[in-house]
Amino acid sequence: MTHKRRLEGQTILYLVTEDWYFCSHRLPLVRAARQEGARVVVAARMAGDRARIAAEGFEPVDIPFDRSGTNPWRDARTIAAIRATFRAFVPSLVHNVAVKPVVYGSLAARAAGVPVVVNAMAGLGFLYASESVKARLLRAGFRRALRRAAASAKMRMIVQNEEDRAELVHLGLPGERIVTIRGSGVDTNAFAPSPEPAGTPVAVCVSRMLWDKGIGELVEAARLLRARGLALRIRLVGGGDANPASISEEQLAAWAREGVVEVAGPSGDVAREYAEGHIAVLPSYREGLPKSLLEGAACARPLVATDVPGCRDICRDGETGLLVPAKNPQALAQALARLAGDAELRRRLGARAREVVEAEFAEEIVVAETLDLYVKLLAEAGVSAGPETANEAAGSPPHRPLARAEPGGERA
Repeated sequence: MTHKRRLEGQTILYLVTEDWYFCSHRLPLVRAARQEGARVVVAARMAGDRARIAAEGFEPVDIPFDRSGTNPWRDARTIAAIRATFRAFVPSLVHNVAVKPVVYGSLAARAAGVPVVVNAMAGLGFLYASESVKARLLRAGFRRALRRAAASAKMRMIVQNEEDRAELVHLGLPGERIVTIRGSGVDTNAFAPSPEPAGTPVAVCVSRMLWDKGIGELVEAARLLRARGLALRIRLVGGGDANPASISEEQLAAWAREGVVEVAGPSGDVAREYAEGHIAVLPSYREGLPKSLLEGAACARPLVATDVPGCRDICRDGETGLLVPAKNPQALAQALARLAGDAELRRRLGARAREVVEAEFAEEIVVAETLDLYVKLLAEAGVSAGPETANEAAGSPPHRPLARAEPGGERA
């Protein structure tokens, strides 16, 4: 019996800030959308992964996102490029991921008449983890933009945990337009349990090297443990980026010279990093639902994380790991020391972490929930076929998409 492809004839456009983020977090979902018949467009700041996206059969478009801050002139150029892209491809559904794509993509979608908009917040991050003047100003702007975007009944917001949902309701977003889908999922075959390696215990932190991921507190905890003479290696796996909270290469190099932590840089094989470690640690200030902890849990490694939104959804104190207060190096050192000295506790917590991932956070669960949402929203909007299919049926020529959106001739 032939499988009925539920998204046949639809054009779905994914708007994200970075091509590498799309590849690391969204590929399984987008592959599934294509298998259901969708034409897929990926609009992002294209750098090293453009060829990979094209090789998957998706259509890459370069959007000049600036993640170093908020600059009105550069952001106007970004918004113009997004609007040009939406008008060129005429998507049935736009899926915006993270703060700038959500805000700019929602406004551009209204202007372009996109039938359905799905906004995904991968966590409220810097906006809500920081109390700086800049963060408070950005929160105010984010609130206004969200309320404007929510004026359209065609919009749905995906959050990854219930605390983010409550925060958005508090900001004025109607609760019926918010959907909780827990994370971007984890491949439980690629990230599989393995026996602990012999030797000194290793705590692995897989993360972008950002201050608000708690990397500074983790380094200070490492210093405290070294002063106590505890045998534990702490390994930092990941690189920085243009984020305002990024830790400088000079600082990372200084920590490496100090020898208190191992600064490994980015890794192309995170599953192996966990297989060669004993503990997964992430002392972040706030998360949506951290993929690194999900992957560590899938590898049956016990977790150490901060008691903040997102982290505590997978790191459940005494069940899958140990929770500590945010920004508390002393408590973090104590939790790491406890696990480093108790192999049986590591085994028990790690085994349960794997069970929780399989039951609640596996890739196929997240993908199915998201595709079901697409189908439901398209049906509610009365979109039965993609714009290109409809045009051809009417005898008019299909739109010819741009290889790269050139924003110069249009203003937001």
